[in-house]
Amino acid sequence: MPRLRPSNVIIIHPDLGIGGAERLIIDAALALQNRGHRVTIYTSHRDKSHCFEEARDGTLDVRVRGNTVFPAHVCGRLHVLMAVLRQLHLTVSLLKELGTTGKERSEKDLTGEAEDDVFIVDQLPACVPVLKTLGPRCAPHGSGKQRILFYCHFPDQLLARRDEKATLLRLLKGLYRYPFDWFEGWAMSASDKVVANSRFTRGVVGKVLGFERLGDVKIIYPCVDTDSAPKGEKSAEGRLEGEAIGDNLWGGKKILLSINRFERKKDLALAIRAYNGLGKEGRRGTRLVIAGGYDNRVQENVQYHKELDELANSLGLQTATSKSVISALSVPDSIDVLFLLSVPTAFRDTLLANAKLLLYTPTNEHFGIVPVEAMHHGLPVLASNTGGPLETIVEGETGWLRDAQAVDEWTAVMRKVLFELSPEDLERMSMQSKERVQKEFSLTAMGDRLDDEISDMLSTERRPFSGVQHVLLAFVLSGVLVSVLAAATLKAL
Repeated sequence: MPRLRPSNVIIIHPDLGIGGAERLIIDAALALQNRGHRVTIYTSHRDKSHCFEEARDGTLDVRVRGNTVFPAHVCGRLHVLMAVLRQLHLTVSLLKELGTTGKERSEKDLTGEAEDDVFIVDQLPACVPVLKTLGPRCAPHGSGKQRILFYCHFPDQLLARRDEKATLLRLLKGLYRYPFDWFEGWAMSASDKVVANSRFTRGVVGKVLGFERLGDVKIIYPCVDTDSAPKGEKSAEGRLEGEAIGDNLWGGKKILLSINRFERKKDLALAIRAYNGLGKEGRRGTRLVIAGGYDNRVQENVQYHKELDELANSLGLQTATSKSVISALSVPDSIDVLFLLSVPTAFRDTLLANAKLLLYTPTNEHFGIVPVEAMHHGLPVLASNTGGPLETIVEGETGWLRDAQAVDEWTAVMRKVLFELSPEDLERMSMQSKERVQKEFSLTAMGDRLDDEISDMLSTERRPFSGVQHVLLAFVLSGVLVSVLAAATLKAL
């Protein structure tokens, strides 16, 4: 669907850190900017020492708003309430800024040169009803249009922790969350179009929030940058580009690689158990490397790393833990399992370029960008046969999908890659992996799909949404009151 003219694209994202959602927003902004759209990102938080390069070096226009009145949390609680209030504060600031250009907009309206305003909102839909009601050109005057697209990574109400053991605490947590759980679907339905990051997420969204409220939810996959060769890619001389180490990593050991945060839901123990299944002879000349996000301030990271180390030792596997590239490269040859805590990007790419197989152990992952990054490097992937990997991995062509409970099947795939597949088989899979990423998960593919959805929004009537002011006011008053009371009671307990 061809674009008639560039739009003024305004992206609203809560916290512009270095997570997967943030990488997607950066990529979406780059893809649209490359197509001639004027793109601005509004966020309530950006730490220039802890964000992607494009968000701090001037490549993208990033504006921090809505961070001066409400904190991110109150004594470690009220996260969702504060997030809503911070986004509403950001939205007020945004609308004021758009209002200052009203004269220029009116002049362009008269000449028919006005840009269309396209808002892209993700993670938190609180601002959508406000934009729908008070945003520029919400009335049918002028030549420009306003449309709102909501990108759903996963319903927030399913991400909220509800594991309090005490009955009273569970009741209070449910009371606190109820207004926000209801508000999420209602606010999202105010958008003109909803898209999701995978068919898996789309199915969950339909079940939880209802397609009758949200319309036909389309899929826009996250992407990787395929315009340049992956860092750490081998050159014609067999060496690695840039900061790479070489293809003789750890004396040429065959590397089985796992990349994920040190969280229990990622089920990294599966990789250790499956690797142990190879037996002592099968593990000769190999190493399992578990690399991932780790913050010693996060209790779960610390505890889970300790649990994984104890598991490996209980199976008779020798382990080591490294927090730097230098210490990682100097581990003894006898180490079976190497834990890399918060591995630097350059070394991470080197590992992807030198490994034999990526082990992706989470179940029901919403999408999972790591398998796509691995395939971009030509690395086959073994993943759980649930969630996003069902859409990214093609069985026998770019990797394998196995039941996370069938540890022996994971071991069998490891053995197949290490000892049974020929170099020609592996090269074929490598080429198929790269081609699939280029076709389905490239920056170009993501930009094309975004452009199509924007064009479709602008060529159709806005989705009806009535009674906004009264319902929004009722929510703000009742939701804030109930949530504050519930949180105060939780704190008192």
